[in-house]
Amino acid sequence: MDVTTGSGEDQEGEGGPEVGGLTTGEVARRLGVAPTTIRTWDRRYGLGPEAHTGGRHRRWTVRDVARLERMCAWTATGLPPAEAAHLARTEQPLTAAPPRRTAARAPQPPEGGRSRAGSGLRLGDVRQECKGVARAALRLDAAALDQLLLTAITEHGLVAAWTEVIMPTLQAVGRKWETSGEKYVEVEHFLSWHVSGALRRAAPHTAPDRRGATTVLACVPGEMHTLPLEVLSAALTERGVPVRMFGGALPVESLVSAVRRTGPAAVGLWAQSRTTASRPLAQHVAGMEWGVRGARRRPVVLALGPGWAGRAPAGTVRPVGLAEAVTALESLTGR
Repeated sequence: MDVTTGSGEDQEGEGGPEVGGLTTGEVARRLGVAPTTIRTWDRRYGLGPEAHTGGRHRRWTVRDVARLERMCAWTATGLPPAEAAHLARTEQPLTAAPPRRTAARAPQPPEGGRSRAGSGLRLGDVRQECKGVARAALRLDAAALDQLLLTAITEHGLVAAWTEVIMPTLQAVGRKWETSGEKYVEVEHFLSWHVSGALRRAAPHTAPDRRGATTVLACVPGEMHTLPLEVLSAALTERGVPVRMFGGALPVESLVSAVRRTGPAAVGLWAQSRTTASRPLAQHVAGMEWGVRGARRRPVVLALGPGWAGRAPAGTVRPVGLAEAVTALESLTGR
């Protein structure tokens, strides 16, 4: 899993529009949003196509796309998605005054005028929530940052919030301090800490064990970037997948012991850089066996993170993006 990339194309195909409308992937490209966002809007707010074709395929008509365009326009004004969806469904024109937002949903700038914090980050074309999160991080405003992160996770779900709100903001902060010396290191640490806390608060209780369905998540030795694994752990827990999370720089002996003691269906190994991605370690874990003779089992190893690019051993799985990693692990654990 390389969380610096998108979640992949929609399953409905890459071809041109068939009779009856566009595919979800085509609509996503037209609107400039991720396919996962459109599916979330459909599932959460009823903004799906008015007519369905047979099988898994969904086709979006001109009327359907216009409704999604209104949804994009309203969310760009800073409205929460639930309120924007209501206006989009009722065909409320964008020129109408949006509903008054309360302080609980939209923290106000400090007294003394509008804050310009966040204007120095090159965020690009991102969701409106990214700008609020960036401003709060640059101001080191803990209360506002916690509130914005939890609202994004509640409104969009863990996977979409990470992919479309949190990760773009983290990337922008990272670019900022890379080009400014050490000036913004404290902002990146501050944002990462609060993201980690928000993930823990938003995640449900640990899923109960199911024999042969556990997932072990750990950073390879020498790797301390745990945040991507934390969001993966939270997303799996949200879906009822038992997880054993071991965090950063787990020694080889400890990783082997953890795998033997838990007998997992899958082991996710995170490597942020090529210098920490160890092919021999991944191959060793993939070759581990347990159980009685004639019914021995092995774990499926997932090579997670950009460090595995071009280095993932044969036989391992390398998901691209958080959504793909979650789907793969749900399948491997029988969810």
